[in-house]
Amino acid sequence: MDSPGVLIVSAPSGAGKTSLTRALVDSRQDVGLTVSHTTRSIRPGEENGVHYHFVDHAQFAEMVGDGLFVEHAVVFGNRYGTSVQAIEDRLNEGKHAILEIDWQGARRVREAFPRAVSVFVMPPSLEALEQRLRDRGQDSEEVIAHRMLEARNEISHSDEFDKIIVNDDFDNALAQLIAAVDGL
Repeated sequence: MDSPGVLIVSAPSGAGKTSLTRALVDSRQDVGLTVSHTTRSIRPGEENGVHYHFVDHAQFAEMVGDGLFVEHAVVFGNRYGTSVQAIEDRLNEGKHAILEIDWQGARRVREAFPRAVSVFVMPPSLEALEQRLRDRGQDSEEVIAHRMLEARNEISHSDEFDKIIVNDDFDNALAQLIAAVDGL
């Protein structure tokens, strides 16, 4: 590896972005996920500082005011952001920094890190995406309907990404994600 780079991974909720990036990190020593900050509540099985840095709205606003985020956005009523420090920590470890962020954040990261490679994970179909959201069993019908509406919007921005991976076969999608890392 010449020097570590930045890989942005975006997808609609339920497309498999988190599963793919976790499998990528588990399969490679030269990559590391950045840990984002969020104002949303911690979910069962999540650990502060591992899955997210969970902060309240006042802390998040202060960090925004101090210019600590390379990107931040409101998603489903909660604030999410990637700190410059989170990216630099991975790069300073000699690892490629992997960012799991939405399309809006991807735009900002590409501005700050022009050599970043961006990947959009696409579900096989909207029907398959809706079924995945239902199978997770963590959202109400209202939330699923809202996520599906947002998914259509997110998919409309997929042409802004360097590569689109259709997650219809997990192993094949992971192989494509690994190839994207190899291209950094």
